[in-house]
Amino acid sequence: MDERIDVVNTKGMPTGKTCLKSEAHQHGILHGTVHIWLHTKDLQILIQKRSESKEIYPNLWDVSVAGHISSGESPILAALREVKEEIDLSINQEQLKSIPPFEEKHYHANNIVDHEIHHIYLVKLHIDLSKLTPQKEEVEALRLISTKELQNNYTNPDVFVPHTPEYYKHILKYLKENKS
Repeated sequence: MDERIDVVNTKGMPTGKTCLKSEAHQHGILHGTVHIWLHTKDLQILIQKRSESKEIYPNLWDVSVAGHISSGESPILAALREVKEEIDLSINQEQLKSIPPFEEKHYHANNIVDHEIHHIYLVKLHIDLSKLTPQKEEVEALRLISTKELQNNYTNPDVFVPHTPEYYKHILKYLKENKS
């Protein structure tokens, strides 16, 4: 779905300009996304297998929940919305632990240039995986993995979405600090 999104600066703040998501991807325009990493108290991390119908990285394992921030929407509201949409889990703002944002730029074979500031949140998962309902259009499957499994496998482009190694190290650092 093509939606209107805000053009952002390198701190992830809206510049006052907007564009369609397709335009941002066509021209490599910096825009905001949310990445929500859900984890259990013993640091089992929820990951999602992207739907086979996804244009970018179909059938690869990725962050628990992710999505674009709509124009005029705050990162927090986008995070709450995306968690509800993608895995049918209602959470509240107090459950979101914000960690520093992360900028990434990826060039894809289909002429898409993903230039994004990821607003990242950690959320403790307090319910059984079987109680989550993946959104069919977005999510093929859900599973829990250890931080060690993520650390040992995130460089495999046949299994995980190829975020930069720095991105995964950033996530793992804050997940380990957030264990308690």
